[in-house]
Amino acid sequence: MAFAISVLIFLLLAIGISFAGLKLWVRPKEAIERVAGGGSAGVDVAPTHPSLALREVVEKLGRVAPPSPKDVTIMQRRLIRAGYRSGNPLTLLYGTKVLCAVVFPIITSILVLSSSAEASNKFLAVAASAGLGFFGPNEFVNWRARRRQKQVKRGLPNALDLMVVCVESGLGLDQAILQVAKELDVAHPEISEEFALVNLELKAGKRRAEALRNMAERTAVDDLKKLVAVLIQADRFGTGVAQSLRAHADYMRVQARQIAEEKAAKLGVKLVFPIFFCILPSLFVVTVGPVVVKIVRELLPMMNNM
Repeated sequence: MAFAISVLIFLLLAIGISFAGLKLWVRPKEAIERVAGGGSAGVDVAPTHPSLALREVVEKLGRVAPPSPKDVTIMQRRLIRAGYRSGNPLTLLYGTKVLCAVVFPIITSILVLSSSAEASNKFLAVAASAGLGFFGPNEFVNWRARRRQKQVKRGLPNALDLMVVCVESGLGLDQAILQVAKELDVAHPEISEEFALVNLELKAGKRRAEALRNMAERTAVDDLKKLVAVLIQADRFGTGVAQSLRAHADYMRVQARQIAEEKAAKLGVKLVFPIFFCILPSLFVVTVGPVVVKIVRELLPMMNNM
């Protein structure tokens, strides 16, 4: 079994090194042009950074791996919610999955071969590393999406208050969205980016309701969806935008206070287990420990002598 794993590792390394050499260093087209006397002779070519070369390899691997049509839209939405929108992030994701699914088993095999574990356990470790390498990028994208949604939710109250100030000072809703995107660029870049995308869609000719719905769909944050619904209804029924935003800001402030009170009420129950397992043992050691030591040193010898 160990010999078969060694042969498999050798073949994978040989194929990977050969593929990388053919794609990155061996350039038959340039050699033919140099021999034929054509091409761009005497023209300085900018050196390629290793990170760009790795990105190119990952993109090629992503094109080789055929994605499932059902998973394409789901993964695209997750990538958009995670903030990966420039270039072709779906191809990079699938290329990363293929690369990790090949590299992780190789590294695990090198580490496992020197151990004294059984052959079945070694095979399970290699298989688990392959599964981790293939499904790990998906979990990383999900984690980044959840983290970005939390950042958007955290910056939404400040953005809403600033929007209320802008609208009440006389700006229109489009100008208020643009001003919020400019002012919150440093403090809350996630919500600023979303508002900037809404402004770009409005400049491109989309209707305001459609641009706002796209923002709610991109982020998938419930509080932002509620804000979008308030803005769309205020625009549709002709009510005052400033008044609607002020009422929604008060509602969000009350909701945030209620959530904080709920967390404070749960705190006592959550502290039971840390107190029981961490604090009480140390209290018992401090209070009962000297008594136990005194009993062992004095009382037990007296009982034995009797």
